[in-house]
Amino acid sequence: MPKLLIAFSFRQLRWKIIAGHMLVVIVGVLALSLAGEFLVLRGLPFEIEPYLAALSQAESPAAFEAVTTDLLEAFYRSAVYRALLVAALSAILVGLLTSLFLAREILRPLWQLAQSSQRLAAGHYNERVAVPTSTELALVATNFNQMAEALEQVEQQRVALIGNVSHELRTPLTGIEGYLEGMMDGVLPSDTETFAHMYQEVRRLRRLVDDLQALSRIEAGQIGLRPEKFDLIPLVKRVVTQLQPQAEGQDLQLLVDLPLAKMLVCADADRTAQVLLNLIGNAIHYTPEGGRITVGVTRLAQTAQVAVLDTGIGIPAEALPYIFERFYRVDPSRARSSGGSGIGLTISRHLAWAMGGELHATSAGPGQGSTFFFTLPLAGNEP
Repeated sequence: MPKLLIAFSFRQLRWKIIAGHMLVVIVGVLALSLAGEFLVLRGLPFEIEPYLAALSQAESPAAFEAVTTDLLEAFYRSAVYRALLVAALSAILVGLLTSLFLAREILRPLWQLAQSSQRLAAGHYNERVAVPTSTELALVATNFNQMAEALEQVEQQRVALIGNVSHELRTPLTGIEGYLEGMMDGVLPSDTETFAHMYQEVRRLRRLVDDLQALSRIEAGQIGLRPEKFDLIPLVKRVVTQLQPQAEGQDLQLLVDLPLAKMLVCADADRTAQVLLNLIGNAIHYTPEGGRITVGVTRLAQTAQVAVLDTGIGIPAEALPYIFERFYRVDPSRARSSGGSGIGLTISRHLAWAMGGELHATSAGPGQGSTFFFTLPLAGNEP
């Protein structure tokens, strides 16, 4: 459809309102014309009849002219009053009908929105409204439905978060409880080895609590950042060198592809290293023996991009939109000891956002590796 036709589409509420006003004007003009044609001219004999006797009794031209003038004035006033009355009544009737139509067109969707918003505020997050035909009201209804869908997803994430936290806390607590019951029943000895196992469970519990506290602070915007200008290349080299022994211990190749020139960025160096440690550490964890991990740095238009590419287990397409959510694991059966808490990527992404960057991932599918892209604003382009 041409843009001109779209611009004047009667699906838009403004054109319906304009058309309603124009219809009132057109009906008034037509009624005025028809009244002059059928009422005024047809009523001419009845208007002249009272003056015929006076015209026949006129004894001079002056008297005849005076009677004729009175006749024309009376006929003109009567014609105008009748035509205006008919036109006014017609315009009022059409205006009332168009107003009722427009009021129904506008108020009914707004009333539905008001009722749905009350139910949404009461916790019914599955509430949706019908989309009207008017473009403007359809936009409002569509935005309302999108907001309701987003709130429903937030509520689902909240419920899932409670369940995941409960599950994560239950694992170490069950271990500690088992050791204590074993010692109380005399099945396990109360020696250093048993206490070491219990201490390990307590440390797992403490790490989980620390992760939750860090995530809460980051999402609330309460994390302190110390932005500064620094060269990204030496920092990447330092992080790779730090993780090189871990990669070699798992028979992995940890390679770098870095430019020779400096790459000045504006960010928090410590938080940047934290994000890189998490990304490269995950790549090491999920890449089988004999695999390869490559860390590259490239300059984009206004950002510096760090890419961590691995030949690991990969990520299914259906899991990519959720890997940065709290406690999400591609394999739900993966335990905390083997799969982590599922908070690291969430923390890393919020850190990237806080520093004015971005963090996203791509993967060709299971068994085909994955790539994580981490961007930071170049010095001079910081927000």
